[in-house]
Amino acid sequence: MNYTLHQLRIFLKIAEKQSITKASEELYLTQPAVSIQLKNFQDQFPIPLTEIVGRKLFITDFGNEIAHAAERILSEVDEINYKMQSYDGKLAGRLKISVVSTGKYVMPYFLSGFMKSNMGIDLGMDVTNKASVVQSLENNEVDFALVSVLPDHLKLNTISLMKNKLYLVANPNHFKRILLSKNMFVKDTPLIFREPGSATRFAMENYLKKSQIQVGKRIELTSNEAVKQAVIAGLGCSIMPLIGIKNQLKNGDLKIYPKKQLPIQTTWNLVWLRSKKLSPVASAFLEYLENEKDKIIHEDFDWFEKY
Repeated sequence: MNYTLHQLRIFLKIAEKQSITKASEELYLTQPAVSIQLKNFQDQFPIPLTEIVGRKLFITDFGNEIAHAAERILSEVDEINYKMQSYDGKLAGRLKISVVSTGKYVMPYFLSGFMKSNMGIDLGMDVTNKASVVQSLENNEVDFALVSVLPDHLKLNTISLMKNKLYLVANPNHFKRILLSKNMFVKDTPLIFREPGSATRFAMENYLKKSQIQVGKRIELTSNEAVKQAVIAGLGCSIMPLIGIKNQLKNGDLKIYPKKQLPIQTTWNLVWLRSKKLSPVASAFLEYLENEKDKIIHEDFDWFEKY
């Protein structure tokens, strides 16, 4: 056996993403470079690590065992590096955050300055729907989570970051009006929803129920970006977070349609388990937020208050 740490990292990322293309994107490597390293790594084992079924890559049972071993090895290597930097007086370690999908428009701004000031910190940020974010909290897989709706079954500490506003939007070139009457959407104007488990989906359904609005045709998509592109293309209208449609409102691809009881307003909260023992890195990040969050909101989200 003569595999390298580089090969272990590449194979672990392939196993996580179930795709050479996605792994190459996350590792900032070309697809051929990742494929070559996978082949060189595979050549050292007599049992297949991957298999192709219907042009889709799958990790074999043996490959999954190797991936788990690689994760443990790389974690130990990272710990060695962190300890070396700590002895040198630097803040070092890993910061793990789970973010609801629309939170990807928010969280990077609250991380940027902290990461630039602490080059010894590695960041892992998982962007997914609310159900998966809450599960990662429950399983103690992350230091923090960013949510706009607090899970009421967990005992959490919270820091409020900024407002979250959801408006009814459509492409004005496709829809001159959206409502047939105060309690019914135009029958040929589909309403586009996120998938079950999404906080945006929950907020939409709660609003429709409270307002007793009947919906004709429904479309369901699995990401906020997919919903946005569908609305721009004229597939229908949706109730969307303002934070993710700034440019589309500015250039006229989307228009806000006023409606009673809109916008829906919640708050972006950074949360963590009360019982969690925070690492020095996590504690330092909380201190950074307490000192800098107002400045970040003023500098990066001043446009937000105009709506």
